[in-house]
Amino acid sequence: MPANEILQEATKLHKVSDSLDVLAQQHAPISEALSILSGSVRNSATLLEVVVALKLRPAPGFDPAIN
Repeated sequence: MPANEILQEATKLHKVSDSLDVLAQQHAPISEALSILSGSVRNSATLLEVVVALKLRPAPGFDPAIN
């Protein structure tokens, strides 16, 4: 189902954003740039979730945290 596939991609983007946040904490010289990128990636993931919520329906029982 397309909605679930899109939500899985959103979950992946959230994980990338989390990884960028960790890197930002570890690398002070570029922490601001990494934090900005992390926020952009997280916003993109959230937008995907909103599009799915408004236009498509995920399969019953779909939990993006698990997938």
